[in-house]
Amino acid sequence: MKLRYKVRRRRRIITCCGIIAAVIVVSTLIITIKNSFKPSRQSSNSNVTYSKENVQSVYSDRFIALFEDIQKQGYLSEEGIPYHSIETLLVEAPDYGHLTTSEAMSYMVWLGATYGKLTGDWTYFKDAWDKTEQYIIPDPERDQPGVNSYIPTQPAQYAPEADSPEKYPTPGDINAPTGIDPIADELASTYGTKAIYQMHWLLDVDNWYGYGNHGDGTSRCSYINTYQRGSGESVWETIPHPSWEDFRWGQVNNGGFLKLFGNFGEPVRQWRYTSASDADARQIQATYWAYLWSKEQGKEKELQPYFEKAAKMGDYLRYTFFDKYFRPIGVQDSGRAGTGYDSCHYLLSWYASWGGDINGTWSWRIGSSHCHQGYQNPMAAYALAKESIFTPKSKNAKKDWEQSLDRQIELFLYLQSAEGAIAGGVTNSWSGAYGKYPEGTSTFYDMAYDPHPVYNDPPSNRWFGFQAWSMERIMEYYYLTGDSRVKELCKKWVSWAIENTRLKSDGTYEIPSTLEWSGQPDPWTGKPSENKNLHCTVTEWTVDVGVTASYAKALIYYAAATEKHEKKIDDKARETAKQLLDRMWHNYRDKKGVAAKEPRADYKRFFDEVYIPHDFSGINAQGAEIKNGITFIDLRPKYKEDKDYKMVEEAIKSGKDPVMTYHRYWAQAEVAMANAMYHIFFEQKKDGLVPGINSDDSNSSSETQKSETPDYTPDSLSTSDATITESPANTNSPDENPSPQNTSAPTNVPLNPANTPYNSSNAAPNSPNTPARPSNTTAGSPAGNNTVGRLILQYANGNGSDTTNTINPRFKLINNSGSPVKLSDVKIRYYYTIDGEKGQQFWCDWSSAGNSNVTGKFVKLTSPKNNADYYLEIGFTEGAGSIEPGMSVEVQARFSKDDWSNYSQANDYSFSASANDYGNSNHIALYISGRLVSGNEP
Repeated sequence: MKLRYKVRRRRRIITCCGIIAAVIVVSTLIITIKNSFKPSRQSSNSNVTYSKENVQSVYSDRFIALFEDIQKQGYLSEEGIPYHSIETLLVEAPDYGHLTTSEAMSYMVWLGATYGKLTGDWTYFKDAWDKTEQYIIPDPERDQPGVNSYIPTQPAQYAPEADSPEKYPTPGDINAPTGIDPIADELASTYGTKAIYQMHWLLDVDNWYGYGNHGDGTSRCSYINTYQRGSGESVWETIPHPSWEDFRWGQVNNGGFLKLFGNFGEPVRQWRYTSASDADARQIQATYWAYLWSKEQGKEKELQPYFEKAAKMGDYLRYTFFDKYFRPIGVQDSGRAGTGYDSCHYLLSWYASWGGDINGTWSWRIGSSHCHQGYQNPMAAYALAKESIFTPKSKNAKKDWEQSLDRQIELFLYLQSAEGAIAGGVTNSWSGAYGKYPEGTSTFYDMAYDPHPVYNDPPSNRWFGFQAWSMERIMEYYYLTGDSRVKELCKKWVSWAIENTRLKSDGTYEIPSTLEWSGQPDPWTGKPSENKNLHCTVTEWTVDVGVTASYAKALIYYAAATEKHEKKIDDKARETAKQLLDRMWHNYRDKKGVAAKEPRADYKRFFDEVYIPHDFSGINAQGAEIKNGITFIDLRPKYKEDKDYKMVEEAIKSGKDPVMTYHRYWAQAEVAMANAMYHIFFEQKKDGLVPGINSDDSNSSSETQKSETPDYTPDSLSTSDATITESPANTNSPDENPSPQNTSAPTNVPLNPANTPYNSSNAAPNSPNTPARPSNTTAGSPAGNNTVGRLILQYANGNGSDTTNTINPRFKLINNSGSPVKLSDVKIRYYYTIDGEKGQQFWCDWSSAGNSNVTGKFVKLTSPKNNADYYLEIGFTEGAGSIEPGMSVEVQARFSKDDWSNYSQANDYSFSASANDYGNSNHIALYISGRLVSGNEP
């Protein structure tokens, strides 16, 4: 008989794992993108006009800016497929930057849905779905030959999993029982084919590895795979290979790569694909939001075919509900075969795989026994179970997803630690071989608790990103449904996460990165437990921008949910989210997106050995010889041609960690969408068309706290570019008694701005996060005229383009004196050339003094000066109050011509293309009570 070979699974390890403005109207508002916001918005269902004062746009502007970056800055291939990252030298779950994943495709759909929400333009959403079908869902006929030969009573041949690559290939057992696939026939009768409608998880977009599709060696966007060899196989130990195995590479004419992974006798030429459940579920989740948002706009009929595609994907996603070999749940031995739904755990497991003979004579499929909390998606389950247009067509699908929704919620309740974090997950196959659970192991519906399901190098639930991803879905679900079962779950997690979030007094932040686990949850009895023996400790922190955005989204949805269902907004969650978004934007925004530097200690593993058995000898499509003793870089010789490789190699040789900056597609999408969600829920006024809080509160960040919320002070919240209080500076540094959480930090600690002189003796000893405190010394004054009273003006440009229709100057005033300065006495003059006489408009996008307290006036010079014929004068109303000693005030401004024609900034006196961050400038004039105190006029 023909021998079948199974793809075990795929694995994800992610180690950090001018602005276009728009007339944004959410819900029923009509929206028009025209490279800039216009100052008013018109409701499509009323005659109410929402003025710029009522509908703010800072956060939606950020979304549009990043959306444009993604279209223009190298994130997309020539086909329009999202690369995992712009940069090519990148090793994490994908081991090359210009691979892509089903994860990235699902984020592309979600990004398109959000764009449709804000603009009413659903082109990008539809295009993302079309590209999904074209490139990453294997074609039923071309890519899945012989799939209709699949026999549900013989799903696949059994082989145990091993815990490390050195134990592979593992022996197959033709006589070992598996089970019956209970959904194959209903799917086939529903859709008229046995082909699977799921995304394959990994795509070589540029054909960098060189395998091509169907063995041609040349075609782009080719299906490949990597992980195959047990829970101990890290990305540094994988052997990339084609999904279409025709023995052209590997051991040519002797099994290709197959003999590296399993021993089933003589291998047969075959194809095999693996879906990642979280990515397919995210695609459905994003499409459900597209449904809700397009319905608000009356455009849901336009998108109905895509809702039906999501429902179909959900039908097949049920394969991840089943044990790998369709064995009974809780079997704990190798002698029992499943009889149908006794193998269904109803959770989103790590993968499902399917494959078959290239000649079309047989086919196989498997589920997965390992269920990670980070992959669960109650939002997708809710859509598929409760929304009629998303109900899958198969007979049992609706009730399966109803059961899955309940089971997923129960899993979160079972896994919540005493502190609030969510532990790893559960398995039905102990040690990958259906071993007996160790004595005393906690169980959940007869599955064993596993602190780190699926992989252990590094341990899979150490990464905080899995907390942010999964809990953001829970928060969305809570927002939509108000389900009382998750109320306390959400509250406890948010409290834990915020307690471990560091909002530093220098305007930066840190969120949890690495988690350590001890103990185990109490056995599940149907009711949540306090889990006093299950603990989580944060051991490392990070500024990872993608995870930060996911975390901020979780907080945003939670805050919106508390307002909607509990009638009292959790303002601490809302403000923490805003702080993270603002600090991330101001610290890590660059010309390609939002990105932070990453020291990569793991890159020394470029030179680690990849285990190859002594009796294997072959070659891959890059020409590398595959043999015992080969290293990671030996297997990938084309990496040596990468522009960053020499730098990495030299750093490692000198004993240093290479420092990389990565623009990952998923991370940019998350940052963009997090800002969009803040706009939707909070930036717009409560009396507008979208639920939120008053924009004066939301945009003034943490100004003097309102008396009705006296209990709100974010942990370690202090003065930053987005946080100004009006109370006098506190005399104690927040870090004089440092703790991991900095929980005792006051809300009004003074900021030490860049280049501001200070007396270092004021800093607390041995406290690395202690801000340097401003002093009254005059040493090191800024360029230009000496600052009278030590009021310092700093400048940054928000748009570095030479030619633009919108100029975006930003200013920061720092009071480094010992006395308050009345802001209504302050004027800032920004000089420029108008480049074509037209009427002009000014907007204050955001100010810590309050947007409505900032004024802008255009003044034409009587005689043109050097690179200037106009200036914009920014001032403040009496309502702005005073800037206290040691405090700062920020203004983010924007102006344009009435007809949106372009300015040329290159010949503007005050403009500096290199001023991406705040710094001193002597080309911007600062006046106090009419007297020039800083900078020079042209």
